[in-house]
Amino acid sequence: MTSLAEKQAGFMRAILDEDAPLPKGWGNSQAAGMSVYRGNYRSSLMDALENTFERTTRYVGEGPFKRAAAHHVITNPPASWTIEDAGAGMDASCAEVFGDNPEVAELARLEWEMLQVSTAPDCEPLSPAAFGEATAEFGDEDWMALRLETQPRAAAWVTPYNLMGMWNALADDGGEMPDLALDTSLGCIVWREGERPTFTLVDRQEADGFAAMQSGASYGELLGMMIGENADEAAVQGAAQCAGGMLGGWLNEGMIIGLRA
Repeated sequence: MTSLAEKQAGFMRAILDEDAPLPKGWGNSQAAGMSVYRGNYRSSLMDALENTFERTTRYVGEGPFKRAAAHHVITNPPASWTIEDAGAGMDASCAEVFGDNPEVAELARLEWEMLQVSTAPDCEPLSPAAFGEATAEFGDEDWMALRLETQPRAAAWVTPYNLMGMWNALADDGGEMPDLALDTSLGCIVWREGERPTFTLVDRQEADGFAAMQSGASYGELLGMMIGENADEAAVQGAAQCAGGMLGGWLNEGMIIGLRA
């Protein structure tokens, strides 16, 4: 088994790196065939990347995207059993290749996150009614300790670009490309509605709050983030109303699947 594993590892090294030594015992005929293996391997990965990042390909053009995909495949050889994971880190590769157009990396990240939620495990959203029943007897301490369980692989981050406008313009029947830069950065939240991956742009405070609670922050810690230091009573009440509104929105959209107190 060790010998087989060593041969497999040597073969993969030669596939991924043209300068790597060929597996022990290989002759000229095997060496000539390696270029065919290497070409087929990279071609399959690049095809998978184009399928995953359809809108990114449309935005930059097929030729530039192929160059970015080749760079990604060479510098980030996949280690997963499924070819779908080949796109992991493509946003970082786009940031390197399209340094003068940072919106490309943001678009690639959005496409990748949409793929992630589309293949996430199925789950049952927690309805607002069920949430109300579960928290009906909560006191102040219970609310402060409340933690949420969000949809698997849902994602939230802050972006300075009009991702919604770009997404719509780059659809099959898309229209004119809008202004790319937002006047004020917004939050982007990606989740799944039933079987359909979707996203929305929200206030950046909401995206930060969702990401914090997704990472295990309590409702009390969310309020602390929003209130800040040395806040007066009006600020505390305003933060509580805002946090309650965000929580209600997440429940209505089916982003929450459970709670922990």
